Amino acid sequence: MLFFGVKNLYLFLMKKRHEQKLILLALLLVVLFNMPVIFIFNSSNSIFGFPVLYFYIFSVWLISILLSFFILKKHYE
Repeated sequence: MLFFGVKNLYLFLMKKRHEQKLILLALLLVVLFNMPVIFIFNSSNSIFGFPVLYFYIFSVWLISILLSFFILKKHYE
């Protein structure tokens, strides 16, 4: 059985503000990775030698990782 005790319970509690930011980020990612939005970037053009679709997907992915990092970093301060 995994028991942390009351002392360590504060590590798992997150402020409502941080929870709301992470939920908003998740909803934004659902919209940005939705097929109609992805089809907007499905073209034969390229950015820095990469197809626009790949550049869009990996850019959104990288930005979401950085945003979640900064949100969680503020949580643990």
